[in-house]
Amino acid sequence: MALLVLIVLGATAGWLASILARTEAPGEILRQLVIGVVVSLVAGGIANAGTMLGGLSLLALGVALGSAAMALIVYHALRSRKASARA
Repeated sequence: MALLVLIVLGATAGWLASILARTEAPGEILRQLVIGVVVSLVAGGIANAGTMLGGLSLLALGVALGSAAMALIVYHALRSRKASARA
C-alpha cells in the first residue's frame, strides 16, 4: 500500500508543478511526473526504513512530499537558468 501511496503522491506533485509552471508541452509534463514519482519513491523508501509493501509512516510521507517538491523546484530553477542563458 505504501508503494501505491508514494507513486500517487509523486505523480500529484509533478502534476501540480506542471500547473504552477504553466507547462504545456506533453513531454515536459511527463518529465515532471517522472521526477516527482522517482524522488518520492526513493525518499519515502529511505525514510520508511526500506519497507515499501507495509504501512507508511507520517515521517516517510512528509519526507517524500518535501523531497519531491524540492526536486521539482530545483529542476525548474535549472531549466529557467538554461533558458535564459540561451537567449
